[in-house]
Amino acid sequence: MFTLRELAKMIDHSLLQPSMTDADLLAGCELARLYSTATVCIKPYAVGMAKTVLEGSGVGVCTVVGFPHGGSTISLKVAEARQACKDGATEIDMVVNIGKVLSEDWRYVKKEIYAILKECHKHGAILKVIFENDLLPKDKYKIKLCKICSTLGVEFVKTSTGYGYTKQPDGSYNYKGATTADLILMRKHCAPEVQVKAAGGIRTLEELLKVRELGVTRIGATATVAILEEAKKRLGIEADTAAAPVSTSDGY
Repeated sequence: MFTLRELAKMIDHSLLQPSMTDADLLAGCELARLYSTATVCIKPYAVGMAKTVLEGSGVGVCTVVGFPHGGSTISLKVAEARQACKDGATEIDMVVNIGKVLSEDWRYVKKEIYAILKECHKHGAILKVIFENDLLPKDKYKIKLCKICSTLGVEFVKTSTGYGYTKQPDGSYNYKGATTADLILMRKHCAPEVQVKAAGGIRTLEELLKVRELGVTRIGATATVAILEEAKKRLGIEADTAAAPVSTSDGY
């Protein structure tokens, strides 16, 4: 059983589409305030605006570092994190250097994550490390990343950016995003205190409840309205009723 508020606080409302205008971002922040989500995950240049709009709302400001490909130098990623925190971000989602992961240069990967984690903590922010699982063909890479993040004390591991498109058998480009198998694997191989964020493809209440049952505590979503309006419908409510429970009796 979950309350509407608990479901809302599982959502980082994603505002990362490159074509989003300032007006779109402002509207997204207002929507996050209305539904009282955990955060808005917003493009880095708009962190200051989001902080102002969301002041006193209980909705945090999240942004991204090394997004979406993860190939920036460590110093640039640290500088991005520092600037974001100074602008008002309280949560940072960083993309690992995927090429270094696939090269199994674990010393570099650990150094990078540690440097950004240290910068985040200096400013009182938390770090979520994005693996981009669609680009990691073997579980051993994901397991090693879980172990590194656990050793360093990272707050969250995250499945995907939502932009890790790979070539499909039919020649088109798409992504799998947060798969059940990956979520089970990440929860199993992370320390209990490291939380799991699912991103990529979670668009319905049923999908949110399903990943919650797998141990996920946060999702990245653009379908925030659809998810939470469906929760309200299931509860039979029109307004904010944070105490009302949502049943998960349908198997999720």
